[in-house]
Amino acid sequence: MSSALTIEIRPITPPEVPAISALAREIWLASYPGIITQEQIDFMLEQRYGHERLYDDLEDLHKWLDQAFYEGRRVGFAFSEIHKGEFKLDKLYIHPDVQRQGVGGQMIEHVAARARREGYPCLVLAVNKRNEKAIASYKKYGFVVRETVVDDIGRGYVMDDYVMEKKL
Repeated sequence: MSSALTIEIRPITPPEVPAISALAREIWLASYPGIITQEQIDFMLEQRYGHERLYDDLEDLHKWLDQAFYEGRRVGFAFSEIHKGEFKLDKLYIHPDVQRQGVGGQMIEHVAARARREGYPCLVLAVNKRNEKAIASYKKYGFVVRETVVDDIGRGYVMDDYVMEKKL
């Protein structure tokens, strides 16, 4: 196995919002067909990665938006937040052509280090029950399934997820 890619992780700034929105769309269109419908993909992209939503997230003092670069190219991002008294890895997306090369693990460790600094004993996340590649990756990095949840997100769509946690 080759060593992990060397990446640079830095905060997302307001001028980078359109690029993050575009990267989210590119990754989602490569990852979610067959897991959720195209209609739900479009709905969730607009709901979570529309420019106004991202600008609002950047202003929230309880949210952190980070991006990863490999050889100068933006290859992924991770959003984390304090949610219901826990430190949550809310979003983690890595471009398909650099997946399985350690980028996600470096992003997870970056977020875990922040959670530890903030005094939290574990990191939590939610992942679609049918996203087997992501579940396997999270398990590799020390996450275990804690519970299952079904959340109504509007327009008749639900998120059918596992909540996973990693002790820090």
